[in-house]
Amino acid sequence: MSTAIESAAGSRAVTRPGWLRSKSFDLNFIAVASGVAVLTGLAALIDDAVFKVLLFLDLWLLGYHHVISTFTRLVFDWKSFREHRFLIVELPLIITAATLAGVLICGQWILATVYLYWQWFHYTRQSYGIERAYRRNADENATINDYVTTRALSLVPIFGIVFRSWQRQDRYLGMEIRYLPVPEVVVWIVGVMAAAAVGWWLLQCGRAAWQGRLAKAHFGYLLSHHAVFLIGYVLIPDITSGWLVLNVWHNIQYIMFVWYFNNRRFKEQVDPDAKLLSTLSQSKHVFSYILLCVTASTGIYLLVHQTTTSYMDNSLIPAAVTAMMVINFHHYVVDGMIWKRRKPAAAA
Repeated sequence: MSTAIESAAGSRAVTRPGWLRSKSFDLNFIAVASGVAVLTGLAALIDDAVFKVLLFLDLWLLGYHHVISTFTRLVFDWKSFREHRFLIVELPLIITAATLAGVLICGQWILATVYLYWQWFHYTRQSYGIERAYRRNADENATINDYVTTRALSLVPIFGIVFRSWQRQDRYLGMEIRYLPVPEVVVWIVGVMAAAAVGWWLLQCGRAAWQGRLAKAHFGYLLSHHAVFLIGYVLIPDITSGWLVLNVWHNIQYIMFVWYFNNRRFKEQVDPDAKLLSTLSQSKHVFSYILLCVTASTGIYLLVHQTTTSYMDNSLIPAAVTAMMVINFHHYVVDGMIWKRRKPAAAA
């Protein structure tokens, strides 16, 4: 018996964890980001005053910063600006016109409704992209069932948005909202499918772990993905507090991933064609990078708020809210386009 056990143990593979950058970076990216997000959402349930403070901190330190992070790939050097001119100049005008038309035709509820569903898709899509990055970085000896993994990754968020649509709370982020019609039986069906997919995925991971072939970083990221989507969309009863969980998680990860991408792109060197961004993307300048993004985002959002409050306060359309939604919608479109344009230096 002991000989058989020793033989089995000896045959087990030894795999690298598959970190994106390093153990410390990835633990912050996976564990700290999801932990802070969940704790923020739970704290927001205490009372309305606590929620308002947490919302302010999330938007100022994370939300605005995460949107500005997108522009580090668009406007931090002339080459990028010329390449992405349409996304920077014409696209905002198109999205502004479309958003205003939507509000005038449908009413103010269209803002919250489109935001809920588009944001859900944006978050799910980003998480899938990060999962793929961990998949590519996994040890070649690791065992990952892509079919099971992607089904579980997709079905948990689908269950979340189906549940919120069935729940039909009257207000979302203080705004009137309407939902896609979802009968209760659909919630049960999708919930069972999601549970089965996650259960199947866990069995596959358990088997891989027993064989010494578990992609640990990939597993840890997916575990946080399932937990955050389930807690944010289902287990926290209030839709807005649940939104805070997803928003904090998404913002932290987006900021970190964009910096990681830029750091990897420039390889700790200064690019003559992108001196500012390549300098800020070096590891020793990470705090300067964050400070610049926070300062820029604060200035831009204060300008937007001041402009909409001063000149459009008597408008039939809620100007400040509409402006923020335009910025968000523009970010969603740009984000969906620029991450498909893979740079040779960033290829895995």
